[in-house]
Amino acid sequence: MSATNGEVSVTDPIVRTVGGWFDALSPAPPDGLRVRLSVLLQPFAHLSVEQVPEACLDAGERLLDALLASGSTSRATALDLLAVDALVTYAFQAAADEPARLDGRAAQALARIAALPGSLGA
Repeated sequence: MSATNGEVSVTDPIVRTVGGWFDALSPAPPDGLRVRLSVLLQPFAHLSVEQVPEACLDAGERLLDALLASGSTSRATALDLLAVDALVTYAFQAAADEPARLDGRAAQALARIAALPGSLGA
């Protein structure tokens, strides 16, 4: 466990993969969100736990890009928007285990997310 945020730490010796990290989250996300996040993180589940921040950002970016591309703004996308928020939050909770890299990660994440509407021709 991370001493700073109560979540599973990427330096926890018991947790070895992104999937294991997600399964060990405490408190766990609410059931509907947990299922959605699990699906979104599945392509990254086998990666080393040190890659949690990047895996969460990648999954969140992919989903947000798909939402923006589809023009979805209805209530039906609420769970997906919540999932994007949760993934970015988890990325930075995990990244807090390496405070020296936090500024660089934040700048990179901001640039990636800000570029998404540009990829749609906006």
